[in-house]
Amino acid sequence: MGKHYLVNDSLFYADNPYVAKNPFLTVAVEDNPLPTYAEVKDQLPRPIWSGHEDAIACYDKVWEIAFRNLKKPNAAGGFVSNFIDTAFNGYLFMWDSSFIVMFGRYGAHVFNFQKTLDNFYSHQHRDGFICREICEDEPGEQFQRDDPASTGPNIMPWCEWEYYQLTGDKDRLEKVFYPLLAYHKWLQLNRTWRDGSYWSCGLACGMDNQPRVDVGYCEHASHGHGIWIDACIQMVISGKVLIEMGKILGHEEDTVWLIEEVEMLTALINDKLWSEDDAFYFDMWRSGLSGVKSIGAYWSLLADIVPAERLPRFIAHLENPKEFKRPHRVPTLSADHPDYHEDGHYWKGSVWAPTNYMLLKGLDRVSYHALAHEIACNTLDNVVKVFNETNTVWENYSPEHTKPGIPAKFDFVGWTGLIPIAVLIEYVFGIQADAKSDEIVWRVNLTEQHGIEKYPFGGKFVDLCCEAREDAAAEPVVTVKCDSPVRVRVIWEGGEKIIG
Repeated sequence: MGKHYLVNDSLFYADNPYVAKNPFLTVAVEDNPLPTYAEVKDQLPRPIWSGHEDAIACYDKVWEIAFRNLKKPNAAGGFVSNFIDTAFNGYLFMWDSSFIVMFGRYGAHVFNFQKTLDNFYSHQHRDGFICREICEDEPGEQFQRDDPASTGPNIMPWCEWEYYQLTGDKDRLEKVFYPLLAYHKWLQLNRTWRDGSYWSCGLACGMDNQPRVDVGYCEHASHGHGIWIDACIQMVISGKVLIEMGKILGHEEDTVWLIEEVEMLTALINDKLWSEDDAFYFDMWRSGLSGVKSIGAYWSLLADIVPAERLPRFIAHLENPKEFKRPHRVPTLSADHPDYHEDGHYWKGSVWAPTNYMLLKGLDRVSYHALAHEIACNTLDNVVKVFNETNTVWENYSPEHTKPGIPAKFDFVGWTGLIPIAVLIEYVFGIQADAKSDEIVWRVNLTEQHGIEKYPFGGKFVDLCCEAREDAAAEPVVTVKCDSPVRVRVIWEGGEKIIG
């Protein structure tokens, strides 16, 4: 694919008024030195987990690789902030970067990984479009904006919201609000069918070669004249997040139109894309529902749009060994699909860190906490076992064997850093930040001694340690240390208590 350049001819653009409020289009280019892992490793959060030294070694390794991939901005190419490279092909990827900074936020006090996304906002076109791949070393974008594969998926609003939950940084919300709003509007105007539903394609949805289109269409680059379930749900998530941002920032007047779209899309998804017989959400082809059980349907949990009466049957697919409960959980394509492959073959069954992380967040959102912990322990265990054999982490993993997927890049940090860092902290240990309630929520599931030192929360650093217990029902003995007051809500099988 060739490099494409920003066109400023007004004949090709309908100006988006929100773009005029994008501060990244005129911000000064950052000129700060890049830290090295050796310089900052002692300042990073430090996990404690008795008997699991290999998991801690894997945690350290992914941070080391991450700091190898830091880069300074190329101002001539439109970059404005230091960033972490996607580690793939010399382009910065929107989809990858959004997940990379999800674990990077735990090291924001030594390097602000979140500012990686600044470089997408600084590339925003006059009509709100943002290309999903931007060239790091010279001016250029990978796709023209009218290419079906040019952009997506729209998860940057969710990513910024997760950063806010940990940091409480309202200044960051103010900066990103209008670029995100402009991008959402561009998608609404350019990626919808007449009924308001959204389309995508394999490359644009991030799951390149998954069999999401009917026979005769290109699975990588064609929308297949279909309604794409994940694209619709992600716009619900984006809309809900932007509405909440608007409330916090006092910009409610700019999100009124999103309220109607969120309601419309929620109804459309539940009315048109749900199969009662299969208890699953599907893409819709011209011929009807696709019948392809993709991990993409589970964005619906994160969006919190699944009616309560549907949840048990929908989630049951995750517990079915013939579908998603494989030796390494969770494959991106159900095992009962004819294209499912035991070695993964990219998105035809591989286990990927970003989709697993999305799924865990979704299960958490609908209060399936025990299942989230179970899946988190499974995927971390498999990733650590492969790390023990190869001394690195991989782009994706086989769902059937304890080995990398085929194909898969090694040293992929990259989004695979999510599992040894974010999944370990949030779902194996069960430690999560809630800026809205100004508290740390700790769901204690493990019985071994575990915890974390230098946990960053709202500008504070907190040491958290839970002593070993006889069983999961025993009340945890938890120690909390911080230089200023902090509230920790401890939840376990037998009860709940507040510390601080």
